[in-house]
Amino acid sequence: MRVFVDTSAWVALADTSDSQHTEARTLWEHLLSSNAELVTTNYVAVETIAVLQRRLGMQAVNRALPSIASVHIEWVDEPLHSAGMQLFITQNRRELSLVDCVSFECMRREGIQLAFCFDAHFSEFGFRQLTEADFSEG
Repeated sequence: MRVFVDTSAWVALADTSDSQHTEARTLWEHLLSSNAELVTTNYVAVETIAVLQRRLGMQAVNRALPSIASVHIEWVDEPLHSAGMQLFITQNRRELSLVDCVSFECMRREGIQLAFCFDAHFSEFGFRQLTEADFSEG
């Protein structure tokens, strides 16, 4: 199982006051004990660090860095950036970020359908949000 990890998941993991914190911890523990290949982009890493720094401070950033560094980071190259930028411009929506658009294009390029996220845009763009059911035996 390959899973893309979004900023919304990293933030929920780090912020104990986040409404998704408990669910994020449970899913993260499942991911760590599974054979899942976790993937993110350097754009998501930068965005996550900026959000955590602004909301929670450097101590939270320093606690999150080992987890972020533990996943496979896809470095955004020029073609991936351009594809994400094209999607961003085409969508022309205030609430949809360039980082999200690059994430979607990365997932398409890498054949990843499952996202550890708390962002409805992923399902809107045809991806599936990770749930506890993904770890059920059956």
